[in-house]
Amino acid sequence: MQDSPVEINCTAFVGRKHVASGTLRDVVKVIKENWEKSEFVDLLIFDDSTGKPVDIDFRGSLEDVLDHLNGKPGPVTDTKENKQPVRRAGRPKLGVVSGEVTLLPRQWDWLKAQPGGASVTLRKLIDEARRSGENGNKVRAAQEVTYHFMTAMAGDFPQYEEALRALYAADENRFYESINHWTPDIRDYIKSLASNAFTQEESRTT
Repeated sequence: MQDSPVEINCTAFVGRKHVASGTLRDVVKVIKENWEKSEFVDLLIFDDSTGKPVDIDFRGSLEDVLDHLNGKPGPVTDTKENKQPVRRAGRPKLGVVSGEVTLLPRQWDWLKAQPGGASVTLRKLIDEARRSGENGNKVRAAQEVTYHFMTAMAGDFPQYEEALRALYAADENRFYESINHWTPDIRDYIKSLASNAFTQEESRTT
């Protein structure tokens, strides 16, 4: 089930100053209670999972703002559009699924010679490939999240382009050297977003 919009984790900045972090509900509450409307012009709230700004309408009470973010469901009528699709009966796909694998004779010989036999070895190889792919996906996701925030908040900072090149080249040392002298609140948030953007084998310079 998808999280409610007000439950996503966010970070708020007024200008270059970090002012709040937490769920969107908590961040909105802090902003409504502690900041004047005149300061909202410099306010940006970022979704921690995407690095992108979240558009907030702060008009009205706190409850009004939260209701607007969540959206109020309209009345449910018994129309064809609202009816749930009928689920067809079928056999659930549970447990081990058999399938055809085509290999050369030497490949079968190698698989059969492995501890546990061909089936166990194939499952291990698949699991290792999936883990490797998941790690690569985490790196790419962290790069994109960091890129979105950097573009929004640090595009005019010195060595911005150098930092981006280092980010996508997975050059961790050069990346942190490039952002080391940036505004502390923005730099520290970038570091948190980029925490999964580099391989674990490299040592981090902070």
